[in-house]
Amino acid sequence: MAMATTDAEDTRPPPDVPPAADNTMQRRGFLRATGAGALTVAVVGTGALSYRAYDNRILGADAGDAFDAWRHWREDSGARGAVAAAVLAASPHNTQPWLFHIDGDRIDVLADTARRMGSVDPYSRELHIGLGCALENLVLAARARGFAPGVTLRPDVGRPDLVARVILPAGRRHASELYEAIGSRHTNRGPYRDKPVAAGTLTELAELADEPPASLAWVTARDDRDSLGRLMVEAARAITSDEEQSRDNFAWFRAGADDIAAHKDGLTLDGQGLSPLFSSVAKLLPAASRTRGDTFWVEQTRKVHTATAAAYGFVLVADPHDTAQQLIGGRLLQRIHLAVTARGLVLQHMNQISERIDRDQSLGRSSAFTPQLAALAGHPDRQVLATFRLGHPVRTGRRSPRRPVKEVLQ
Repeated sequence: MAMATTDAEDTRPPPDVPPAADNTMQRRGFLRATGAGALTVAVVGTGALSYRAYDNRILGADAGDAFDAWRHWREDSGARGAVAAAVLAASPHNTQPWLFHIDGDRIDVLADTARRMGSVDPYSRELHIGLGCALENLVLAARARGFAPGVTLRPDVGRPDLVARVILPAGRRHASELYEAIGSRHTNRGPYRDKPVAAGTLTELAELADEPPASLAWVTARDDRDSLGRLMVEAARAITSDEEQSRDNFAWFRAGADDIAAHKDGLTLDGQGLSPLFSSVAKLLPAASRTRGDTFWVEQTRKVHTATAAAYGFVLVADPHDTAQQLIGGRLLQRIHLAVTARGLVLQHMNQISERIDRDQSLGRSSAFTPQLAALAGHPDRQVLATFRLGHPVRTGRRSPRRPVKEVLQ
């Protein structure tokens, strides 16, 4: 199979996705998943509609305490300022599975195991990837605040929750391009433009893999992208057909403003990449059931996520179940996302295939997804730790809710 090089195989300069076509694609899937058509007409102009518009913050959707971390992350100096940047990292389903302990010139990074995703992440692969993402932000922010951070992974084998220790001796202040992108980096689940990512950009991103345990591979050829996309849709359907995985997945969806304010985490309607119009309509309707949410996710995966990906990336390691390699891979993934942001591109993590592989393994059975994913990765001595799509955005990604520093310090 022709695997991923840094050359975009289809070099034609296709036009941007027209807004009308994008809205049509979004509208059909959304209305089918929510049953919105008649209900929308029925509630327009009523007091209930006005209340839901206010209660779910159709205007000013990212206002309030749950989004303050994005506005104030540069304000604190020292170790606390480094943690303020760390909490803005990517994490699976926005679970934010981290805690921090500051002791003078030392920061301990800890796993918040209460935030595990159960059957969706039975071996804590994604939990540790998220912790690696936070560690990368923390290191970048420490350098920007005049420290020369030193990182030790798993410093105490008797404490599995203590995933990293960072010491902060004085050093040269360095606010890098990646650091400057921290406040602008958001997962973008919307459609991407029909435009390839430049081969030179993919080469530059691949060079960010500076620690041997983790490397990067690209899927750019049209046939391989289509094959991987079909596998992702199949994995999404398998997750939604698995009662336990479906339930554990849906537990992190925050349906309205009250939920967001209470939890300051999870997936929101504003984060689904819908057009402003249909995001507003969704907020006016009663909260979707788990079944309808599952249907919507599968449809978005098929019609938007995989249909518009300009390229896919794999983070590869020797052993995807090794905690240290998960952390190093998470750091690389965050580095890539920040670099993508700095270049005006966007990225979405898409790990449903590995979630099904781990689920099958936890149930003591072989997974049909394993050989198919390995064939697409094309590296017999390495395995896929994480997968993502990237491209040029149709619309800007939205902020996700965040727990502030005071809620994650031990």
